[in-house]
Amino acid sequence: MEISSKNVVEGTARAPQRAMYKAMGLNDDDLSKQFIGVCHTGNEATPCNIHLPRLALKAKEGVTAAGATPREFSTIAVSDGIAMGHEGMKSSLVSREVIADSIELMVRAHQYDALVGIAGCDKSLPGTMMAMARLNVPSVFVYGGTIMPGMLDGQELTIVDVYEAVGAYDSGQLSLESLKNIENTACPNSGSCGGMFTANTMASISEAIGLALPGSASPPAEDNRRDKMVYDTGVACAKLLEMNIRPKEILSFEAFENAITMLNSVGGSTNGILHLLALANEVNIDLTYDDFERIRKKTPHLADMKPGGNYVMNSLDKIGGIPFVLKKLLAKGLLNENCMTVTGKTIKENLMSITIPDVEQHIVRSVENPLHQVGTAVVLKGSLAPDGAVIKTAGVEMTKFTGKARVFDREEYAFDAVAKGEIDEGQVVVIRYEGPKGGPGMREMLATTAALVGQGLGKKVAMVTDGRFSGGTRGFMVGHVAPEAYVGGPIALVKNDDEITIDTETNIIDLHISQEELEARRKQWNKPAPNYTYGALAKYASLVGSAAQGAITKPIL
Repeated sequence: MEISSKNVVEGTARAPQRAMYKAMGLNDDDLSKQFIGVCHTGNEATPCNIHLPRLALKAKEGVTAAGATPREFSTIAVSDGIAMGHEGMKSSLVSREVIADSIELMVRAHQYDALVGIAGCDKSLPGTMMAMARLNVPSVFVYGGTIMPGMLDGQELTIVDVYEAVGAYDSGQLSLESLKNIENTACPNSGSCGGMFTANTMASISEAIGLALPGSASPPAEDNRRDKMVYDTGVACAKLLEMNIRPKEILSFEAFENAITMLNSVGGSTNGILHLLALANEVNIDLTYDDFERIRKKTPHLADMKPGGNYVMNSLDKIGGIPFVLKKLLAKGLLNENCMTVTGKTIKENLMSITIPDVEQHIVRSVENPLHQVGTAVVLKGSLAPDGAVIKTAGVEMTKFTGKARVFDREEYAFDAVAKGEIDEGQVVVIRYEGPKGGPGMREMLATTAALVGQGLGKKVAMVTDGRFSGGTRGFMVGHVAPEAYVGGPIALVKNDDEITIDTETNIIDLHISQEELEARRKQWNKPAPNYTYGALAKYASLVGSAAQGAITKPIL
């Protein structure tokens, strides 16, 4: 097994490098060991990440105890919750690529032999896993943990409740005092947003796909078990290095099938589709929308999780966490049981060694009596989205919606119309030019969707966008429309009062105008000027591809 770090510290020519390490407190014994990078996305931008530097210390203790030398470093992370609803959200998806790139550069530059990755907010999880896959050094991922729910009048709150309260206040259904009370109690401490939103979805996927230790997804950020889990991850990474098991041996096509099964069984975020496509690209796995639909149609929706359901991650943790869900799926033959994981064992071997507490619970249904017979991360196609679009059906009662379009060329315009009460029942709100290239950055629309729900319109209107939705979004909301408006996709040609049909039973999203009319509009359409002509967002827009392929950036060679 090649030890990359030896290229940096062995031999007389490397005396300068050793001198610099010794300036940081290392000695010759430390330098004789294998080097493990301990990466985290800690910062003061968000409660999801604020505690990660502390967790990194625990991971380093584990690495040291296992006989390797840890080297801590950090990378950026955008707070989706704080960036939401304004221009800042354009930076969110871009940060996934920057996180992956920065981890790659740190490991390549310093020739670390293995990697522990600790992440909290939404894009930092896939960004870290993408770097692991790209580098293909022995790697173990660990989640920073969920926030505890806020408690108000006996009700559990999440950040989504605050967003929805804004809509209720704007429509006169909630007092300013009540809004302030929700604001003051929804987020009581550190950790990622509490429902099965994007961070908890990707954490759940990290277990199912084999990149994280069993049971690592659900313990809350401020639970003592989280510290132990991160310590154990440091130990596990050193052992994985000894076994020389690398991400590409773990991230097989069958492992991605397990990840898709998890996504659907817990009613996870539609962002999970985008991130799994991007992760598959890093290991040259040909994963497509057809695979997502094939797996979805044979996966029952088991976990009754917010935002579409009733429970938060902390509640799931109390009854056994993600292993509880995985064991139910395994028992019914719904997992590829022989997939390798970071323990050096198969997912079946891992699960067989875990005992789930026998407690009465109403959170996770049996496979025989699921919340829905099929999964909830639905891919649509049709004349409005020839390359595909996605919708999450967890907690959504309707399966078909036909309405007249109300078109906006920017999210802020739509939010203002919602806030002013200008959206009518039966309308399909269309928000375009918010795609990967057009935004750029494919903004999430939680502020707008939550405002609609807060006004009582969540079951009375639909939304269609080439942008994205937060994992906290609920309702008949279709995102990731491809091709996007900026490249001339059909969504660019929609006019007010055009009729649109969305059908989740037939997987259809259609614009009801003739082909002749569509072509006539296409001839009159002109691509708008880019919103950014320099800097990171402009670079991203020039390299990013379609949401249907994961909105990945590819070099121009």
